[in-house]
Amino acid sequence: MIKIKNMKCGDENVEFTALISHVTSGKTNGTKKSNYLSITFQDDTGTIDAKLWNATAENMSTLTIGAVVRGKGDIIKYSDDRQMKIVSIDNVSYQESQQVQFLTKAPVDGDTIIKELMDYIKRISNMKLYALTKHLYEKHIEKIKIYPAASKNHHEFVSGLAYHTLSMLKIADALMSFYPKLNADLIYAGILLHDLGKIVELSGPVVPNYTLEGKLLGHISIAQAMVYEASQELNIEGEEVILLQHIILSHHGKNEYGSPVLPQIKEAEVVHFIDNFDARMNMFDKAIEQVEPGEYSKRIFSLENRMIYKPKMNE
Repeated sequence: MIKIKNMKCGDENVEFTALISHVTSGKTNGTKKSNYLSITFQDDTGTIDAKLWNATAENMSTLTIGAVVRGKGDIIKYSDDRQMKIVSIDNVSYQESQQVQFLTKAPVDGDTIIKELMDYIKRISNMKLYALTKHLYEKHIEKIKIYPAASKNHHEFVSGLAYHTLSMLKIADALMSFYPKLNADLIYAGILLHDLGKIVELSGPVVPNYTLEGKLLGHISIAQAMVYEASQELNIEGEEVILLQHIILSHHGKNEYGSPVLPQIKEAEVVHFIDNFDARMNMFDKAIEQVEPGEYSKRIFSLENRMIYKPKMNE
């Protein structure tokens, strides 16, 4: 068996076991139309797009999102990227215990990340912000520990939400050493809670999809509502609650990016830029992960459709 990360263009009849994270069907052109499947395979090292030509009715019904499959394929180059031409599929399983083995995970263990996040909560000196943040984390700690930060684009792996949050907190520490007038309590609480709505917006770490609430409400409004409900439950009111809600509502920075309001305090602006910066650095890393030094990635839609270069000097 070969891991997806190690598959190279020109490899033939590679044996693999992987999880199907995306699949669509279609029909070929011409007089003799036949079914085909466009599949994205995933294991704990990465993903690869694949094509199954002349798909049978059984293939169409069994090769669905979440299925774990074993098979063989040829690796070709297509549109400046690798693609697998599937030769055969030998086995299909839907057991969750097997699915988890093929999920990409954060580079740090989830329990370790959670411990560090809880240490940051202890650093919040404003008692209202501390109580709100601690309450929400203790209530949702198990989901926070394992959920991805997105369904695609950035930190879309097990514990991705917690890892992204911790990375933002560490960036904030560096920035606040240069800008001591910033309110650290607001920034810590804002970062810790800005994406909390994703535990409702997304279905979970195994092939994350958008839930009904995610599609109709979005994680920004969900997180803001979670803070409001917690403030009512704990009988906490005042400017701190409003400012925390504002940071959550404005953290995408622009109306067209999903924020109903724009940042109107320094701390909200800082959280927005840190969030965007950390997400984009993760996108850059992912773009060049399979690229050889001195070569370009395929075009990355989430990075303004740019091709990203991997410098030789960094190796």
